[in-house]
Amino acid sequence: MEITTPRLTLRRAQPSDLDALHAVLSNEQAMLYWSTAPHERIEQTTEWLDSMIASPPELSEDFVIVRDGVAIGKVGAWRLPEFGYILHPDHWGQGLGREAIAAFIAHALARPDVERLIADVDPRNAASLRVLMALGFRETGRAERTLETHIGWCDSVYLEIERADLGLSPD
Repeated sequence: MEITTPRLTLRRAQPSDLDALHAVLSNEQAMLYWSTAPHERIEQTTEWLDSMIASPPELSEDFVIVRDGVAIGKVGAWRLPEFGYILHPDHWGQGLGREAIAAFIAHALARPDVERLIADVDPRNAASLRVLMALGFRETGRAERTLETHIGWCDSVYLEIERADLGLSPD
């Protein structure tokens, strides 16, 4: 399964993505608001990648973001309907995250069994909040001290987008 956009390919993870994804998941800037600390060892990324590859498609819609033949991030839902993404900082500020997310939203919400996608974003992650709101996500709530990570306690902004919000019909 592949999704193509003008500049990107979204495809299922492959073992050959290991080094490129380790470059993302070991990057402190990319991992700042992620639920785990940056990967210090490639074995951590191997474990993460193996679980992404093994995840059953009926529960998971997870894609590697590829630009010019190289994996630069990940977008999708490891467990539907919760959605997330990460992009290497070398690719920030170019609209690539927005492009990948928009393609993923259209794909996921076209599934008859997916009525909505939800996201949990740290309120300090202003760039992600801006992108998601611009794509049609709306805030459904907030909570304090929801997750303790490598940067301490994090708060949450809960967001949601429904198929009906975009006027999509299931395939």
